[in-house]
Amino acid sequence: MNEVALLSLPALTSLAVISLASATLLPGGSEAAFAGLWCQGHAPWALWVAATLGNTLGSLINVALGRGARRLRTRRWFPVSRRALARGTLWYRRFGAWSLLLSWAPLIGDPLTVLAGIFRLAWWKSIVLIVIAKGGRYALLLLAADLWLTPWCQ
Repeated sequence: MNEVALLSLPALTSLAVISLASATLLPGGSEAAFAGLWCQGHAPWALWVAATLGNTLGSLINVALGRGARRLRTRRWFPVSRRALARGTLWYRRFGAWSLLLSWAPLIGDPLTVLAGIFRLAWWKSIVLIVIAKGGRYALLLLAADLWLTPWCQ
């Protein structure tokens, strides 16, 4: 890794956009971009801020979609089956807002943020729990990069 920590606004903006897209219902992952920029010597704190901010905003888009979807769930064309919605409802009623601490997890994180919107979780609670989950995830990625990527980045 370079000894000089870079602060490239275009690179950090790209990471934020990739992180945002990967947190929505769109497919994608921000880990490769995150690791690549880390190997290039970008400041770890800046990578953490950009990725956490982008990923959190993407999850908040899901929360907003859930809020809007609530009134459409009885329509025939609604993309989630009644059975899947019932299963998600049971999960959310059991764990409530705390389930957002799993918003970082692949496959289940995005639906959990949508459910938070459907059940109209307060915005401030959504933001706090999602920032904790996403920020923790990227902090662990920084630690993993420091432990395992350093020899590969030289």
